[in-house]
Amino acid sequence: MTHVPQQIIIIKKKRHAHGVHHGGAWKVAYADFVTAMMALFIVLWLLSSSEQVQKAVGGYFTDPKGHGKEIGNGLRGAGSESLPIHKDDMKKLKEKLDQAVKDVSSPEKIRDHIVITVTGEGLRVEMIEDEKGMFFKSGSPTPTEYGRDLLQTLAGEIGKLPNTVTMEGHTDSKPFSGRSDYSNWELSSDRANAARRWMQEHGMRQDQVTQVRGFADQSLRDPSHPESASNRRITLIIQYQKATAADFAAAAKAANAEAKPSVPITPPVAPTAKTPPGGR
Repeated sequence: MTHVPQQIIIIKKKRHAHGVHHGGAWKVAYADFVTAMMALFIVLWLLSSSEQVQKAVGGYFTDPKGHGKEIGNGLRGAGSESLPIHKDDMKKLKEKLDQAVKDVSSPEKIRDHIVITVTGEGLRVEMIEDEKGMFFKSGSPTPTEYGRDLLQTLAGEIGKLPNTVTMEGHTDSKPFSGRSDYSNWELSSDRANAARRWMQEHGMRQDQVTQVRGFADQSLRDPSHPESASNRRITLIIQYQKATAADFAAAAKAANAEAKPSVPITPPVAPTAKTPPGGR
């Protein structure tokens, strides 16, 4: 019997070299790309949005703490409980109060001592004193004739509003003299309270004032001149209005109305097949 030698089979396995590890740099580049695209879409959405929405977004970036949202489109955002008055409404109210101040007797004397500005809290009305005491008798919480006339005029206008009011009293840094148990703290508080009482007696609602504050000389209007008479003042802050269910319903209705197209869209008509020349 012939012996056949066994054939040896050699199997060669080709090994593929692994590619070089590229790391995660592509992830960073991809994330930047996605972020840029999202920013682009947001800008395009803002450009096509209503003026109210644009003001609301702009108000947030102007004041991220929240006050800026109060002067946007009237909505504070999701989950909020307030619907403040529109900034344009506050401007109209400012113009109305400016006119009311002009109608007070001897306006040329007191006009420069009334400063009305729109702030994050609301509409701020400042009654700034002079050296002789324009609105309050010197060192006293008793209003002068000019002070009573002006407070009465403001009370008649503010009393027509649904907004609440905060009243502040301020003094300069000169120590109060005459009584050992009386200081600028008591004087500033008493003047704010006296103004509140007079206004509530002449047109402002009893429940309209929510706070009466006395600051003494701790919130100077002119810090570089702490003893200046301009630091003695009474401030009224007409605050932004709180929201109601009706306000939110009206805002939602307006938003839905803006979302609907004003012109009906006609569906495209399928083209009619043409008969080729020379037959059907």
